[in-house]
Amino acid sequence: MKKNLWPVACFFVLLLCAFGRQERFQRFELNGYAQGTTYSIVYYAADSFISQRQTDSLLQRFDRSVSLYQPNSLICRFNRSAKGIRIDEPFKVLITRALQISRATGGLVDPTVKPLVDAWGFGVLKPGHDPGKEEVKVLLLNVGADKIGLRGDFLFKTKPGVQLDLNGIAQGYSVDLLASLLEQHHIQNYLVELGGELRVKGSKAGNELFKIGIEGISGDDLDPAPMRKVIEPGNGAITTSGNYRKHHASGGKQISHLMNPLTGYPVQNEMISVTVYAKDAITADGYDNGFMAMGLKRTMAFLSKQKDMGAYIVYRKPDGVITDTVTAFFKGYQKQN
Repeated sequence: MKKNLWPVACFFVLLLCAFGRQERFQRFELNGYAQGTTYSIVYYAADSFISQRQTDSLLQRFDRSVSLYQPNSLICRFNRSAKGIRIDEPFKVLITRALQISRATGGLVDPTVKPLVDAWGFGVLKPGHDPGKEEVKVLLLNVGADKIGLRGDFLFKTKPGVQLDLNGIAQGYSVDLLASLLEQHHIQNYLVELGGELRVKGSKAGNELFKIGIEGISGDDLDPAPMRKVIEPGNGAITTSGNYRKHHASGGKQISHLMNPLTGYPVQNEMISVTVYAKDAITADGYDNGFMAMGLKRTMAFLSKQKDMGAYIVYRKPDGVITDTVTAFFKGYQKQN
């Protein structure tokens, strides 16, 4: 009988040790500056396994790959090249995913959109005027996902004027890389945020779920209101795209920074913002701009077929009233009055 009780006793000792370790979890926080914005990491663990130096180093390596603000980055070298260059693994992951999302959205997400972004005044250099109809036609000659391709680690272009802008998906992937760094150190309870893009896993101490605030729109204008929606998404990523922050006036109209790669013009429809939930941030971030360009009806139809992605959408009705809606699989959402 004593021999039979020994394995059971061992099991309970191990269980008690596990609970003891869980109770000793502490809250750690890292904050820094990267990609022209701030980042924050909150995690719960037995010790401070991740340092500021590690996170900064990871993000600096990432910038050397795909930052448009570093002249010697791989993406800038590609944009200056005539035929293409060899790229590293983060760049390869990004371009592969961007091309997949481009196909899924019918070309409304396009990594070769940089000439349009620059021409409409949202790039590194400001042209001082908006392009005319003929100029847009010329710009579109160098825009299109069919004008680039991968052969192993060689990213090629079919025209010298083709240029990449991965800003619409890069921040999401950098959040995933930070999350991966945490998990490599066996950290399973964390919230990673960079530039408003988030990745969440596990819970706070005491098993309290992480809460995420979603910005609302005040009244019938585009001024952001205080956080009016709070969600508990569980494990996954949350990213937001909107046209109420980055825009400028032209001809009496507000011009969005979001480009329609098929027409060459900024996106103009009923969409004001879309907040996307997905399993990882590269997916959520990669699709949110595409949903803005799709418009409400197409976005709702697209997401009705997805089993692991959802969205909270703010839009303007035909009568001008601003309202919102939420799709299935937008995790942790509760309608508030």
